[in-house]
Amino acid sequence: MRVLLDVHEFVDDSSVQSGARWALAEPGRQLDANLIHLRVGQRVDTHTEPDLDVVVVVIAGGGTVGTPDGEQALADGNVVWLPRGSTRNITAGSSGLSYLTIHRRRPGLQIRKRPGH
Repeated sequence: MRVLLDVHEFVDDSSVQSGARWALAEPGRQLDANLIHLRVGQRVDTHTEPDLDVVVVVIAGGGTVGTPDGEQALADGNVVWLPRGSTRNITAGSSGLSYLTIHRRRPGLQIRKRPGH
């Protein structure tokens, strides 16, 4: 066990660019995690995650998660579960948005025989 990151180093730095600021890269891991920062009004476009449940932990700022059923407000400290198969987008609010995503690691590409062959 070891501390991997102090998220406040990124959140407190006003020069932080938008996008993925950190990713879990430890060998042999079973999870993936990413620290994402969006500047005021920036958005992760609508997409569907067919395979993985994702947990989002809001580190700083706020915004919204948009779904086909409407929008859900996000605030500092919120923990949100996005079930596999859900369609969503994320938009930063008036103070930007920094959040951590956590999900099962995607398996690497594998060569397999086609069924029936």
